[in-house]
Amino acid sequence: MTAIDTARDSVESALELTPVDSHLHPEGSFDVSDHPVPTGREEIWRFTPLKRLRDLHGEAVYGTGTTQVTWTTPEGVRVASVEGEEARALRGVSGWVPNDRFSARVLAETPATLLVDVPAEAEVAEPVVVTLDGTDVEATEAGHVVLRFGRFSKAVVVLQHQGHASLAQVVEVVVGDGAQVSVISVQDWADDAVHLAHHEASVGRDASYKHVAISFGGDLVRMDANVTYAGPGGSAEMYGLYFADEGQHLEHRLFADHTAPRTKSNVVYKGALQGEGAHTVWVGNVLIRKIAEGIETYEENRNLVLTDGCQADSVPNLEIETGEIEGAGHASAVGRFDDEQLFYLRSRGISEPEARRLVVHGFFNDLIRKIGIPSLEEKLMSTVEDELAKNVLRGA
Repeated sequence: MTAIDTARDSVESALELTPVDSHLHPEGSFDVSDHPVPTGREEIWRFTPLKRLRDLHGEAVYGTGTTQVTWTTPEGVRVASVEGEEARALRGVSGWVPNDRFSARVLAETPATLLVDVPAEAEVAEPVVVTLDGTDVEATEAGHVVLRFGRFSKAVVVLQHQGHASLAQVVEVVVGDGAQVSVISVQDWADDAVHLAHHEASVGRDASYKHVAISFGGDLVRMDANVTYAGPGGSAEMYGLYFADEGQHLEHRLFADHTAPRTKSNVVYKGALQGEGAHTVWVGNVLIRKIAEGIETYEENRNLVLTDGCQADSVPNLEIETGEIEGAGHASAVGRFDDEQLFYLRSRGISEPEARRLVVHGFFNDLIRKIGIPSLEEKLMSTVEDELAKNVLRGA
């Protein structure tokens, strides 16, 4: 038994966790042979167009070297690509036990891990920016990233994805006790890219964790974002913003697993769709375990359909094993432009294209302002403007 296995068993014993009997959470295993290749009939794969994944979910050869990785290194932070024993010791460091084939393969087969290590009590003034730039969409590739934040540290990490790639990726986040952490993942791929990703975070006692997923580019992007709690008092904010164009498939799956008492989770995702065949999927799930008394949770997903020919699937779930909670709820909506808002703006002399632009900006603005990095916020508003110019501002 490895040190990671021992530590994971100790945590589970301390928190009195029991296996989850749910079709949304298949049994986990690090053994790749325990995970058959998905067929699309499984609940967790039924929305995903598997034929477009370039076999990343199955038997694709995971190469390396076609996605170039660069990073900034603020003072006091270690960023490095590690191999050998150090890399192997980081597999599953978040407590994640893979429940699908691709993430089990990534942890078993990738030779190196990109490690971002923020020491205890460090307050990092500048964001750590990791840029992954794909250069060959025909080459299937895999990557493992570990973001480790020491006790009482404060830091922001931005994962910027761009270029042409077919990438399977596992990102593990360990948030130490009392730390205040933000992780922002931007999927700004070229139109032909495919990205299959799993993000797993363990949040320590009285720590706060913000995870932001932003998806604009790519032919197909599917991201799972999970959070568990290593002690009471932890808080997680999970935000997402996506904009799907003609033919794009953007899928986000969230899982807040309340594994400790007096923890909090707040999930807000917003998306827009335009163009024939644009498809978005949002599946949110919150599990409140028997031990998780006194927790608060809320999940929300809203979708704005801008043209005909789009499809938005939005599926919120709550699984509750104890009634001793402060509050739990969810909301989900898919709709078109608000006719009253458009009428109000047009009655004041604003043209229809400009009125549409203002409505969409208002839809996204409050969420973008939660990111906390002004330069990125302004870039996202500009990206929204560029997306709107493709159809909506032309009156499509």
